[in-house]
Amino acid sequence: MNIIENIKKIRIEKGVTQEVLAEALSVDPSVLSNLERGKRELKVSELEIIADCLGVRVIDLFTWPVRYVEPGQENEGVEAILQIKLKKDRKEQVLKLVFGDNNLEILNK
Repeated sequence: MNIIENIKKIRIEKGVTQEVLAEALSVDPSVLSNLERGKRELKVSELEIIADCLGVRVIDLFTWPVRYVEPGQENEGVEAILQIKLKKDRKEQVLKLVFGDNNLEILNK
């Protein structure tokens, strides 16, 4: 695990330039270049700024590409309910479009 390599990978994957990240850190882009090349040490105080700029959590900088999941959230699913009011003729058209001919009979029961 190399946090500097992870930061660089995340930065590139997200399309964030060294200039943008350097600006967030209030340093010259050459400082960030030196950081990524191992010629400068990363300061702990910079971790939160980097994570915010890259749109990840600080823990993700350490675990990338695996994203850390809080205990108890491993099996949490997302449930969405969509409700649309349609006239009967339109309802059948929409159901047929979404579910195909085979499921129309089941859905109308």
